[in-house]
Amino acid sequence: MAKKWYVLHTYSGYENKVKQNLETRIETMGLENNVFDIQIPMETVTEIRDGGRRVESDKKVFPGYVLVRMELDDRSWAAVRNTPGVTGFVGSQASPAPLTREEYNKIMKRTDRKAARKTSTDLEVGQTIKVVSGPLAEFDGVVSEVSPETNKVKVMVSIFGRETPVELSFDQVARI
Repeated sequence: MAKKWYVLHTYSGYENKVKQNLETRIETMGLENNVFDIQIPMETVTEIRDGGRRVESDKKVFPGYVLVRMELDDRSWAAVRNTPGVTGFVGSQASPAPLTREEYNKIMKRTDRKAARKTSTDLEVGQTIKVVSGPLAEFDGVVSEVSPETNKVKVMVSIFGRETPVELSFDQVARI
């Protein structure tokens, strides 16, 4: 039987508890030769808070899901399926669908510490902001576009009585 990665659906917010419960069940039921690894894919996200303060935190890539590498047989399937917090396997209930190697690699690439960091912000289009640094510091403006992938925000700033689009980084602006 081949070792394959399967995706478990869990109650959202219970991923760590499910991992802990699974590890305990594997040990008490003697399934160390059937269930080999349990992963909760995480990525580091930089959040821009008020005043441009950057805060890094780890976020689950897929809330409500846990990856399990196992040899699927009746015993291991029943043990994992009946673990508290597990609502089922992804795939049909009769035969769970394993991840392909490409799918697994794509998921785990997002968790790599060297992967491009994501930035999240609570800025929204139409929101009034104040520019806090750079040549336009102290100007007020209205957000016209937010680009989390580039950490930039496009702001309409009134300069000499004319609305002018200006591209700024997240840390150059603050909510009013």
